Amino acid sequence: MADAIVRIKRGREKPIRNRHPWIYSGAITHAENAVDGELVNVVDHKNRFLARGYWNSRSQIQVRIMSWEDEPIDDALWRKKFKRALSLRSELNASGARSACRLVNAENDFLPGLIIDRYANWFVLQALTKFIDKQKEAILSALVDVTGAVNIYERSDVPARQKEGLDSTVGLLRGGPLPDLVEIQENSKYLVDIAAGHKTGFYLDQRDNRRRLARLVKHHLAQEAGRAKLLNLFSYTGGFALAAGHYDALHSVNVDASRQALEIAERNFLHNGYEPATHGETAEFILADGFDYLRHCAEMKDSFDFVVLDPPRFASSKRQVERAARGYKDLNLNAFKLIKEGGYLMTFSCSGGVNRNLFRKIVFGALTDSGREAQVVKPLSAAADHPVSLSFPEGEYLKGLLLRVY
Repeated sequence: MADAIVRIKRGREKPIRNRHPWIYSGAITHAENAVDGELVNVVDHKNRFLARGYWNSRSQIQVRIMSWEDEPIDDALWRKKFKRALSLRSELNASGARSACRLVNAENDFLPGLIIDRYANWFVLQALTKFIDKQKEAILSALVDVTGAVNIYERSDVPARQKEGLDSTVGLLRGGPLPDLVEIQENSKYLVDIAAGHKTGFYLDQRDNRRRLARLVKHHLAQEAGRAKLLNLFSYTGGFALAAGHYDALHSVNVDASRQALEIAERNFLHNGYEPATHGETAEFILADGFDYLRHCAEMKDSFDFVVLDPPRFASSKRQVERAARGYKDLNLNAFKLIKEGGYLMTFSCSGGVNRNLFRKIVFGALTDSGREAQVVKPLSAAADHPVSLSFPEGEYLKGLLLRVY
């Protein structure tokens, strides 16, 4: 049980009672005996219990809530929450999450500061906060108990740790040895670099959107009885183009600023049966800045049936939103110029500081300036193994639009 007390200002309790997991410094009257990375009891101005969470004075989010019940944060609680998370993912197997999935999605699975992804027989853990970092052994014990995990690797090398006063930590936690690349299966086979790839190695959140693109390409090729061109910008290891398949008919241009990512992308294509001698030169891997390449294509009056824009995060705070908006508008404006009549644009933002409504307004502004017309076929979001807590709208970080362009 926690002995430390964090008292909330009068009139600032409502978000906590509504089960929002973050408490900012401005809502706090004072803290008694609070130690960074340790548990605290959160009480209102009359000392009535509100929640139990953990404290870090160095962070703007000074308390992250672990429970709204007066219960111990112990091994039993870790196991209970892991079982609940695993139960949800087991129900998602039919949607293609058998080989790889997000098992714990931090605040959205009511475990703030903790991410756990599974790639085949490997589990990858990210500890984003000081408390989670200190609890790793308890977490590992519960994870092994609930899932039977043998191989566990840590990728706690994200910028968020700096705000917690933590250094990056990467390495083997259990099992091993870690292979250079781990194979997972969706509708295509993917080779994942757990040790050095983006995030925990792969963009699991785009699973459903990759599948949606594959259906569109298949339908297009059947209708057109010919060929199609796909521009896969910020392609990383080729996920969208690989999912689309049809290597003999779909010419994919995969553009990324990382040579290492493109090398794995090329290996992924070969691993899925693509052979230049058989399929012709229908897959390109171009090392370039995404903004520059789009402008180049626009200047060359190139055209594509499908364009996928899946850029990295442009804004993680409100201060960066204006700059991010300019970047998103520039990308989408040039993308609209490249899409053939009746073609499709899949465009995304993973910036927490840019909400869904703002992103849609930015894309609309780009469309207006391009002189084109477009329909929203479907709003896009993260795959179902990335649930969003209803009391934590900030958890919906991935926003996207599937547009048909005329």
